[in-house]
Amino acid sequence: MAGSSFGRAFVVTTAGESHGPGNVVIVDGCPPGIELSVEDLRVDLDRRRPGQSKVVTQRKEPDAPELLAGVFEGRTTGTPIAILVRNEDQRSRDYGDIADRYRPGHADYSFDAKYGLRDYRGGGRSSARETVARVAAGVIAKKVIARAFGGEVLGYVVQIGDLRATVPEDVTLAQVETMPDGQPNIVRCPDPEVAPEMVSLIQRMRKEQDSVGGVAEIVARGVPAGLGEPVFDKLKADLGRALFSLPAVVGVEYGAGFAVATMRGSEHNDPFTTAPASASGPGGRRIVTETNRHGGMLGGISTGMPIVVRAAVKPTSSLPRPQRTVTREGEPTTIATRGRHDPCLLPRFIPMAEAMVAITIADHWLRQQAVRHG
Repeated sequence: MAGSSFGRAFVVTTAGESHGPGNVVIVDGCPPGIELSVEDLRVDLDRRRPGQSKVVTQRKEPDAPELLAGVFEGRTTGTPIAILVRNEDQRSRDYGDIADRYRPGHADYSFDAKYGLRDYRGGGRSSARETVARVAAGVIAKKVIARAFGGEVLGYVVQIGDLRATVPEDVTLAQVETMPDGQPNIVRCPDPEVAPEMVSLIQRMRKEQDSVGGVAEIVARGVPAGLGEPVFDKLKADLGRALFSLPAVVGVEYGAGFAVATMRGSEHNDPFTTAPASASGPGGRRIVTETNRHGGMLGGISTGMPIVVRAAVKPTSSLPRPQRTVTREGEPTTIATRGRHDPCLLPRFIPMAEAMVAITIADHWLRQQAVRHG
């Protein structure tokens, strides 16, 4: 299938379906000498894993990664890295009655229109199950940018339904993953006042046989100025493409986003200033902006300020309640989707979004090395 690869210098190719034997990712372009182990991969795969809490799908997958190539004695070799994650808890029988009926909100009809056939078991290639491969690749990308320039990527939930979070300016992974009392933050919202309300809303949606959407925010810190191209390969364009490639994403914005529609130029522009080149050492000054309404990118090129992007994620399309639809022959009917599904995609979406942002930045960093020297 065309369109299963992403990137130019850091190239990620995935293969696999929701109910097939497993999902595979090949990462080509990773520099040699980076420490990489199965344990490294497990951290983010566990954050994406189904069955991890009461607010996500109860499909039980261990998501145990197998490193097949590209690593020797715990370090990347510079050759393509291959990772396999097997599927172990498929219940394909749950999907037998939708083989000839189209689920509202899903890619069933569009797949038939494109290929003339489809793997109807859980959505096949269009299922979010495919993202397990991307998250594995994202772990490698995070290691690349951490070694190259100390970069880090962090995502979190800022909205579910009409519940909006107040996010600390320097939010940490600990605040995203853990509540102040030490309990797991199962909704991955760093606002301890709103997070429990979000959990209650998701649980209510499950009881009502419905679902709810929301917004995720992803911040990339430590990214140097100068990444991205000025026209078609703008960093913001590739980040948008990366996030839109994820299932259920219906909108992407960065910086002030759609709020710019009501701003004046004098309100939106970020004044330039300087700051110490290093917070811990002597030296020159670096150019920064006093505010970051531009989201870390100007002219499609990074400015050195934190890159801030947001993705709007639609409510889960698979619902156990009856919905109107048609058969492949166009006959009216109804459908109630069986199987195990997330009543809200946001908690497990976070590591997926982090992965795609990290992959994009790693790719642009490696491309930049061939553009400018010295």
